[in-house]
Amino acid sequence: MSKATPAVVEAWAGLVRTERALLDKVEEALKRARLPPLDWYHVLHEIDRSPKGMLRQTGVQDRTQLAQYNVCRLVDRLQREGLVERHQCQIDGRNNVLVITAKGRALRRAMWPVYAAAIEEHFGAHLSPAEAEQLARC
Repeated sequence: MSKATPAVVEAWAGLVRTERALLDKVEEALKRARLPPLDWYHVLHEIDRSPKGMLRQTGVQDRTQLAQYNVCRLVDRLQREGLVERHQCQIDGRNNVLVITAKGRALRRAMWPVYAAAIEEHFGAHLSPAEAEQLARC
């Protein structure tokens, strides 16, 4: 097993700090626009881009990398707000299938311009096209 060099460890720490700072800036932009938190967008996006706007709850968890307990609570809130419907999976009774509603699609579309602008302002504006392409390949 090889040891991580000090430079690699520092680069890793810097990457983690940068990710957190960028996510905080996106969250601030959404809050200023009186929109829900970023996790709402990611969950709605993953369901919306799935065939027929349906996705198993475990699929949402896998695609968003949110902890199971966070996904459960978030789906409860999205369902209460009328943004998703939850149905028992016919194949696996232990799982739920989430279906995005028209209201959920509308909210996701309303959130995107704010999210996209924050991405550009705090990230994209600091990259050349070549750097962006290189990062996209990672």
